[in-house]
This record gives sequence, C-alpha cells and structure tokens, in this order.
Amino acid sequence: MTQIILASSSPYRKQLLSRLTSDFECISPDIDESAKAGEKPNQIAERLATEKATEISQNWPDHWIIGSDQTTDFGGQLIGKPSSAENAEAQLRNFSGNDVTFYTSACLINTAKGFARSETITTLVKFRTLEDQEISTYIALDNPLDCTGSFKCESLGIGLFDSIESKDPTALIGLPLISVARFIREAGI
Repeated sequence: MTQIILASSSPYRKQLLSRLTSDFECISPDIDESAKAGEKPNQIAERLATEKATEISQNWPDHWIIGSDQTTDFGGQLIGKPSSAENAEAQLRNFSGNDVTFYTSACLINTAKGFARSETITTLVKFRTLEDQEISTYIALDNPLDCTGSFKCESLGIGLFDSIESKDPTALIGLPLISVARFIREAGI
C-alpha cells in the first residue's frame, strides 16, 4: 500500500486530490507562511509548497508527501485571503475590469527515496467589470472568505470573469492536478 500524505488542511485541496486517489491522509504542516523580504509571489508559492512537504516528511520519511501553496499577484502586490466580507468586497472591487495573476505550486517528495519534484502553474484571471451589488450578493452566496482572491471559481465565482488562462484548470482551485498526476507517474506510484 502506497502511503500518500497531503500536507494541507485545505478542504479544497483534499477534494481535488480525491479525484486522483482516495488512499491518502491530510496532515497540516506547522510552518510560518510569511513572505520573506524581496520575495515575489511566485517565489513564495514555490517555497511554501516545498516547506510544507518537507515539514511533514520529517516525521514520515517513507511516505509520499504532497505540498502545495497559492499566491495572488495584483499589479505587483501580494494579495491574501480576505478573512472578512468587507475585505472580500474591497478585493473584488479592485479586481473589477482588471487582470490578476495566481501562482499555484505543487511538490511531491519522499525523503527516504530521494525523490523530489515541483512545479508552479501561472493562471491569469481577467475579471469582468463588476457592480457593487453583484459583488456583495456573490460574497453572501458563495462565502469565499478563506480563498485567496475572494472567489471560488469551481462555484458561483466563475461568473465574475471574462476569461481564465492556465495550462491546468485545477491550479486556480488550489492544487494543480496535472502536475501532481505527472509527479505520481514519475514516482511509479
């Protein structure tokens, strides 16, 4: 039996990984997710995905550990999870009619086997022009307060966009399954 651990407490990542396998468990890593001085959003996502997997691998070196992280870049500014309806409304008002870039990194490691693969997927979201009333209605209906960018593209949030450009449609939800599936094949799992 292959032991896979998803280094995450995210219900979104858990749901995504269950598309590939049901034989895994989730363990939340205890790491500092703060950006380092001068770090760009894509670098943060890459570092945190690897740090999450590495943290969990310290106690489970024979297991296959999947780490992932996502960051949002709006005009060079790092955007976090809104945590409140007011913050979500402000983010979506700012995004209205603009392009926002998302970086989603995934990492698969097994320290006992010396295996490590990682990749970062860039997703460009073009927001349509949004009215204040539709923003507040959307937030009340979809409750995206725990989502970077203040939307759930797999739900009602898809209606906020003019387009999405990405080589992996699952990356925007939080775990790039095309990359993860490739890593799993390369590992021989």
